[in-house]
Amino acid sequence: MESMLQRALAEALTPAPVEDEVAVRLLDAAHDQFCRLGIRRSTMEDVARRAGVSRITAYRRFATKDVLVEHVVRREFRRYFERFSVEIRQARTAADRVVLGFAASMQAFRDNELIGGLMTAEPDLLVPSMITDGGRTLSTVQRFVAGQLRAEQRSGHISEHVDVDLVAELWVRLSASFLAIPSRVVDLDDPEALRAVARRYLVPMLSVG
Repeated sequence: MESMLQRALAEALTPAPVEDEVAVRLLDAAHDQFCRLGIRRSTMEDVARRAGVSRITAYRRFATKDVLVEHVVRREFRRYFERFSVEIRQARTAADRVVLGFAASMQAFRDNELIGGLMTAEPDLLVPSMITDGGRTLSTVQRFVAGQLRAEQRSGHISEHVDVDLVAELWVRLSASFLAIPSRVVDLDDPEALRAVARRYLVPMLSVG
């Protein structure tokens, strides 16, 4: 699992492959199965049965359960990044995009039936893969965020003197800690509270003192 999440994140940023109808059925079935029973309690046989295919057919599409899990998680992240790219266009300024991006991302992961469910039901399975893989997972997300900030710099929306790599690093680590560890100070289920945190503490990082 430690390298699976990192690979899923990295590959979610690439164009989606064309899946055949059986593979899609298996991915849909696996998603439903994992949401209902979690990953540990689910087997390839369970997924094949739910998809209405044979065990052999399932293994022909996905050689192991780990491979299947990686594809399911990757698809969730790809859907998130695609949705993020659409939603972020609604904001008119760089500051608004920071606020929207932070709040929407936190809500998207927490509300996601699979990812959010695993963080709640099997935190020892998913959360460690975010923070104990030598920084690979966080680095993947950091590069994505830094790329967004560089685009803002090229467009002249933030100063060229802002260290976008460092800012992205701080934002990603802050978000990861909120996702991994419940907060007694910030209501993570309150969109307005999340936006307030972003506007007061994240947006100022884009200013050069």
